[in-house]
Amino acid sequence: MPSPDPGPGRDADPRRGRRPTMEDVAARVGVSRALVSLVFRDAPGASPRTRERVLRAAEELGYRPDSAARVLASSRSRVLGVVLTVHNPFHADLVEAVYPEAERLGYDILLSAQAPTRHVRAAVEALLGHRCEALLLLGPDTDPAFLRETARRAPVVSVGRRFPGADVETVHTAEAKGVRLAVRHLAGLGHRRITHIDGGTGAGSAERRRGYRDAMRGLGLGDFVRVLRGDHTEESGAAAARLLLAEERLPTAVLAGNDRCALGLLDVLSRAGVRVPEDVSVVGFDDIPVARLSHVDLTTVRQDVPGMAAAAVATAVNRLEDRSSALRETVLAPELVVRGTTAAPREGAREPGR
Repeated sequence: MPSPDPGPGRDADPRRGRRPTMEDVAARVGVSRALVSLVFRDAPGASPRTRERVLRAAEELGYRPDSAARVLASSRSRVLGVVLTVHNPFHADLVEAVYPEAERLGYDILLSAQAPTRHVRAAVEALLGHRCEALLLLGPDTDPAFLRETARRAPVVSVGRRFPGADVETVHTAEAKGVRLAVRHLAGLGHRRITHIDGGTGAGSAERRRGYRDAMRGLGLGDFVRVLRGDHTEESGAAAARLLLAEERLPTAVLAGNDRCALGLLDVLSRAGVRVPEDVSVVGFDDIPVARLSHVDLTTVRQDVPGMAAAAVATAVNRLEDRSSALRETVLAPELVVRGTTAAPREGAREPGR
């Protein structure tokens, strides 16, 4: 039996042939379009019962508010821009944690990447061009002058890298404390020849390098301080491993600049037949997901990703609500995670008198 004709100018199901509209939702509930608009803008004026009916009708019809139209109709976008680095798993973890925090506070997130072929300036300009109200820069590879200039246009939160005097908010881990935890762990196992692979210009590298030297000297191991050039990539860890393998003897322990560097180091050592931790103990920094895999089982310094994300979003939102408040620096505590890549050095590798 044929379906009844819904009448001229009407569609029995708004989802057939076109996108459902706010008018369709209003018709389904039997209220005005203006009232539906109040509900989707989360503005006062609709009772809890009406709000529930509107949202249910929208779900049934498959209606989604046009976020672009909302932005054009409002003086605020309620969008936070995030600049991340391509191929950086730690940044991926941060972004994943940022989304729910932003949504909880009523903000959307827009991403823009910096890469060897795309400077952070281009990433920032793209976000500002899309009316992002504040920027979260994850380990930005830039200079304080650019950040000062950007902060005049929108609030800026630097996550993972400090820029003293740049007039931006900062959220970072107590890097030096994390390195001290790692060095003390290795020294407690009996290691003395502990080598550090530097992170170059990477976020937190200067603090980690300084923390390594201070920790070694504080433990009376100043004569064994050795820093190899590197960066926060697997390639730098591999290069450091090849350098160490070419020498007469290996250090008994290596503290990598981050987990990616440690992974490159582990790969080359394994291919050369060096056993970890029997021949060399290895420690990373960050605790990225791959570090937790059973065949990697990397001892590392964990950064509080959920805490960093929550602090970064809250700092940006607070700045938007009160532009006159003092700039904030949020420092989060690291945690040493001991896994299978560290152990006491072999008896023959111990230094005389140890």
